[in-house]
Amino acid sequence: MNTGLTEATELLSRLQRVLPEAAIRVLSAVVEAVEAQGRTLYLVGGCVRDLALGRDLVDVDVVAEGDVQSLAATTASALGGRWVAHDEFGTVTLEVNGARVDLAMARAESYARPGALPHVRPAGIEQDLARRDFTINALALGLCGPERGRLLDPFGGWEDLRRGLVRVLHQRSFIDDATRILRAIRYAARLGFRLERQTALALRRDTSYLDTISGARLRQEVLRLLAEERPETALLLCQRLGVLEAIHPALRFDRRLAAAFRAARRRRAPLGPELHLALFGTPLSPDEAGAVARRLALSARERRALEGAAAMRRVMDDLARPRLRPSQAVELLEPYPERSLWAWYLVAQSPTVRRRLRRYLEFWRYVKSVLDGRALDRLGVQRGPLVGEAMRMLRAARLDGQVRSRRAEVAAVRCLLAERGGSS
Repeated sequence: MNTGLTEATELLSRLQRVLPEAAIRVLSAVVEAVEAQGRTLYLVGGCVRDLALGRDLVDVDVVAEGDVQSLAATTASALGGRWVAHDEFGTVTLEVNGARVDLAMARAESYARPGALPHVRPAGIEQDLARRDFTINALALGLCGPERGRLLDPFGGWEDLRRGLVRVLHQRSFIDDATRILRAIRYAARLGFRLERQTALALRRDTSYLDTISGARLRQEVLRLLAEERPETALLLCQRLGVLEAIHPALRFDRRLAAAFRAARRRRAPLGPELHLALFGTPLSPDEAGAVARRLALSARERRALEGAAAMRRVMDDLARPRLRPSQAVELLEPYPERSLWAWYLVAQSPTVRRRLRRYLEFWRYVKSVLDGRALDRLGVQRGPLVGEAMRMLRAARLDGQVRSRRAEVAAVRCLLAERGGSS
């Protein structure tokens, strides 16, 4: 176990600088409670990694050996906060005035079979670090007691941070938990790191173990990847390493889709997982999209975006017709979810198609007639199918520029009634 006093001192100093005041208050209270019990508290994992790299801290993760629920209860009581225990993992989330600290019991893990959730048992900090996924996440910084200011680095994570490498701790890592495959790629893309050679070989070798992961867990990891600042970097790496194909044979990602991901940020598209999933759906058939949605256990909204984009392929030729009226374009596009429409706007090669999609998204879908049901009733349109026909006719006329005023709409309704022989 290595000690880097200079590095650890700088990390502690940086921690004080980057944490919001509310988070410092909560963390200090936890440290005080731990010291009162004669124990040691460690900042661990991604927090230490991001401090070392000068990145913003998203979460504050700390570990103590032994029970942590009493620590959380003491701190929450002292600060007027609340805590929630996650007994299956030996962790507690502590929240005070919007500040959050994740407090975990030092633990070891074992896997009954590949892809199974780990069996957790109490352990020391050394074993806790040994259960982690990558060397750069197997770092701990002592926050109090005799370990204060000591950097624990049993697997060379500090050197891998310096060299820009993502390295697994052991050769069965991806077999035990194949979600680490997606995490390795996500970290490499986010940090601008390389996969260490043996890690890359193990990843390629073990992609088949993604079959052992449930759809719900895969969905969670895919959504985390899509939430990255530049997800296309990770997705291109997934494609190159055979990871997407291992998730489902129909999944693919190329430079054209990567360009669409970048364009979505530039063009102020409604960013989020539904748009990204819809982009994935543009090259798929409806059957393929349905199979991918089932494999990833997508939510109803996510599934609609993906499958809607796949289904839209059948209207692309019609949407490109030179003399297509706006009302006809609206009729073609209205059945599809907004994110599916945005996806095709971002990937379509035809300027005509892109223009019509943009016009629909920004204007056409909001067009409606001035006359409502009551106005139609006063004009003599009896309730029933004719009301719907009149409303559709008026909207189409508005879209196509055939009527531009209330008076013109009234005249159009009277013509319709005359054609139908009165108010039938």
